[in-house]
Amino acid sequence: MGSVSLDELRTLLDRHARPAMTTAIDGVLIGKATRAYESSTSMSGTVLALIAQGAKTLALGDRVYEYRAGQYLVASVDLPVTGHYTEAPALGFGLVLDPAEIAEVLLQAPAGSLPPAGSPPSAIAVSDASAELIDAAVRLLRLLETPRDIPVVAPLIRREMLWRLVTGEQGATVRHLGLADSSLAHVARAVQWIRGNYRESFKVDDVARRAGMSVSAFYRHFQAVTAMSPIQFQKQIRLQEARLMLATRPNDVTGVGHRVGYDSASQFSREYRRQFGEPPSRDAARLRAAAPAMSVP
Repeated sequence: MGSVSLDELRTLLDRHARPAMTTAIDGVLIGKATRAYESSTSMSGTVLALIAQGAKTLALGDRVYEYRAGQYLVASVDLPVTGHYTEAPALGFGLVLDPAEIAEVLLQAPAGSLPPAGSPPSAIAVSDASAELIDAAVRLLRLLETPRDIPVVAPLIRREMLWRLVTGEQGATVRHLGLADSSLAHVARAVQWIRGNYRESFKVDDVARRAGMSVSAFYRHFQAVTAMSPIQFQKQIRLQEARLMLATRPNDVTGVGHRVGYDSASQFSREYRRQFGEPPSRDAARLRAAAPAMSVP
């Protein structure tokens, strides 16, 4: 059943793909890429990403994740990642993971049917997709061809997919997302605060307090979840924001560096080149010249 379902998944994704990646079903994304080795830097979102065709490599800090047709990636915290396709054309199915929805599924689980939460797993994990998970994705996409069924049937299939995830190989990562008091939830709050205040300097002690954790526990859990220290995470956000700004302001390197929090133009240029492989001005010119590419979830 698995190969047949994967064939149908590819057909449905190709038929319904559009540039915005969104679909008529809330939280369901479709991605399509025609070229490999075009690196993109973005926020991961909290998402299930199932590859139906092609292959992709994703980097988070010093961790590298590879997934291909028949495999899925789950991201339980919205983190800065860099990725590129190693095989194309590529087709992917995405499902945005809603913590409240996952919490409802966990509450309905029979007593003792799920292991305890334990220590926080990495925010990103990759596994082989079960036939049941692929089949549910196919049934969800079929609804795009019968729009009147979407409001009633789509929430049921979404819930089924979440159940497959929380009981699957990467269930710990997904379960932590649905637990309001889990250490992952505390780290996610810190991540959100740093993203909203990335221009400002901060003390790790203050962010740990905001997250409701001791400094030692916060630092340990933040590193486990994100593969970065809080300061490294802030740097990634600053550089990503700078890259977005430079795409529209390629001649204002110094101004952009200052706007994202760098007092030193030379430090900004040095760290930008280390992150993206080229000085800011040259990278900006290349980005403007390149045609926009669609992204697989």
